[in-house]
Amino acid sequence: MGRDSITHFLLLPFAHTRELQLCHFWLFLGISLAALLGNGLIITSTACDQHLHTPMYFFLLNLSLLDLGCILTTVPKSMANSLWDTRAISYTGCAAQAFFFVFFISAEYFVLTVMSYDRYVAICKPLHYGTLLGSRACVHMAAAAWGSGFLNALVNTANTFSLPLCRGNAVEQFFCEIPHILKLSCSQSYHREVGFLVIDICVIFGCFVFIVGSYVQIFRAVLRIPSEQGRHKAFSTCLPHLTVVSLFVSTVVFAYMKPPSISSPSQDLVVSVLYSVVPPVVNPLIYSLRNQELKDAVRKLLTGCV
Repeated sequence: MGRDSITHFLLLPFAHTRELQLCHFWLFLGISLAALLGNGLIITSTACDQHLHTPMYFFLLNLSLLDLGCILTTVPKSMANSLWDTRAISYTGCAAQAFFFVFFISAEYFVLTVMSYDRYVAICKPLHYGTLLGSRACVHMAAAAWGSGFLNALVNTANTFSLPLCRGNAVEQFFCEIPHILKLSCSQSYHREVGFLVIDICVIFGCFVFIVGSYVQIFRAVLRIPSEQGRHKAFSTCLPHLTVVSLFVSTVVFAYMKPPSISSPSQDLVVSVLYSVVPPVVNPLIYSLRNQELKDAVRKLLTGCV
């Protein structure tokens, strides 16, 4: 089956009975609204509250924007398919979904890497914090993260959808994801895109090493703080970021590195939800749970609205 003959793809459904399809629709609707509310509050609070105009909250605002983009790329189409009892997505819609998912997920990982640098400078080089993380430097780092994500998505999506597809149009995923599209390509023609994926893995590993290295230095600096209160305060500023990075990396690694022997469509579906849908919902909770400044800003925002 050639590329030109495919007008649409078939996505993996969450359920086959009407009752379960409606349950899936309402569940994903609730998850989407929770993500919109949580990330929307963080974005509005950090933008409006002068006390939160610091590098840490600037990068958190970027993270929330990317989380919203990620969940709005995958969830609405899955909800619509369950509601209208269909599996279809157009060829153009599939390409757009694959592009935006790679864009948002890549940029989010790069922003998380930059956030580890922010925590490293704040704790290990506090006297140079204002110099190394001035407003211009923060904007440049955020722009580099978004730009790198865009370039990565453009290259991978363009290469994937330029390949001839010989194995039907049924995607074994609830949204269009590049590795699953590659499974539909002719076996002799996907080596170029595999090469790009190898480069991606090297970049991801490099960022991971940078994050781990930053936290090794952070923990060594924190353990040298004489007072217990000082150590607790330093750890509390790093814990949310470390939790988010751990959740992000562990779910993605499990999704792509697990042995084929323990893989099944239903298990793959659950794992894909863990790395594509769950983080945008829980990230705002993780960051606001123990952050008094953010909680005060959200409370002030809600009080002002009322």
